[in-house]
Amino acid sequence: MDVTASPLSPRRATRQIHVGPVAVGGDAPISVQSMTTTKTADVEGTLGQIYALAAAGADIVRCTCNERAAAEGLAQIVPRSPVPIVADIHFHVEMALAALEAGVQGLRLNPGNLRKPEEIKLVASEAKDRGVPIRIGVNAGSLHPEIYERFGGATPEALVESARLELAYFDEVDFHDVKISVKASSVATMIAAYRLASETFDHPLHLGVTEAGPLPGGLIKGTAGIATLLAEGIGDTLRYSLTADPVEEARAGRQLLEALGLRERRGLDLIACPSCGRAEVDVIGVATAAQEALAGLGLPIQVAVMGCVVNGPGEARHADLGIAAGKKRGHLFIRGQIVRVVPEDEMVAALVEEATRIAEEGVEARLAARDVSAESAAAADRAALLEDRGLDANHVTEKVNEIRRRTRE
Repeated sequence: MDVTASPLSPRRATRQIHVGPVAVGGDAPISVQSMTTTKTADVEGTLGQIYALAAAGADIVRCTCNERAAAEGLAQIVPRSPVPIVADIHFHVEMALAALEAGVQGLRLNPGNLRKPEEIKLVASEAKDRGVPIRIGVNAGSLHPEIYERFGGATPEALVESARLELAYFDEVDFHDVKISVKASSVATMIAAYRLASETFDHPLHLGVTEAGPLPGGLIKGTAGIATLLAEGIGDTLRYSLTADPVEEARAGRQLLEALGLRERRGLDLIACPSCGRAEVDVIGVATAAQEALAGLGLPIQVAVMGCVVNGPGEARHADLGIAAGKKRGHLFIRGQIVRVVPEDEMVAALVEEATRIAEEGVEARLAARDVSAESAAAADRAALLEDRGLDANHVTEKVNEIRRRTRE
């Protein structure tokens, strides 16, 4: 996949900062973040979750630092973490300083909670000395009361103003390694706030719909906000805020970027047709079984499960690998070319075997090794199905005629 060629709006130019080795902003790939739900003082439990998040696609992980035990835990976690660690700071400047001492690669400060200018500037000065970036994490639910009253609520303008005031404190101590978020639980407010922020700041933006909620609604809300902005070229890093296992956040973020063509695929992308009048098998059942069998392989491959041998290989010709179900057997295809015909009860196993071989040998080698008799067998299956079901298996012509009849009345 060429992630430089995209029909999306051109990405907004921003400054670039580094969270440990991970570049954020500029021409760096859009990064995925999540946050641990363990007690940070539980070093082994937190590290276990961090490794799971990294495996699911997280480039950066945030941990809370709300007490001394958490800061002490960070001192043990940071050198063992596979990804950079950002400390989440709310009310206590001492915790920000302790997190910096622990060696974290980033801080997140909430302007609505840590409000004293001298404390904000102290943290920025200490971060500057260590080369540690800070995220100004504005949240609609915790705006400074004065800003809330001045703007008549948590409006997009109020969120951006909160970030602007915090940034002014940073400027006073010549600190500029900053990224900004202006999150809200309202998708519409969030989108408007980030659009305004993109016009106001040249710092990288961290996208998210805060308090999105449990699955599936939280996933829908997060995607509605984040994907809209990414399509407009806005955003340099992101987090789904789900009431769920944080691994789901990392997985969703990675899959979203892959779906938009903004990151190279590194795992399974399974596509499947919704079935139709020609389907001879339980498409949902086969797709589910294939998903379960292939997901654990960790292969960066797109696999199609199609319920119809008539149109399936052609409709999914872009897939690396696929199966089109016929009567009691399936047509295995690679990039739209039939390579084997397999019994119905072996379709999923054939997908797993072929996916593994593609990963080891490459697409061209597997096409060269195809069964030369497979295409003629597949053609016979297609002809038989067309004879049995006809060209209009879904009775579209009948429906169109009825629509025309009714609209004439």
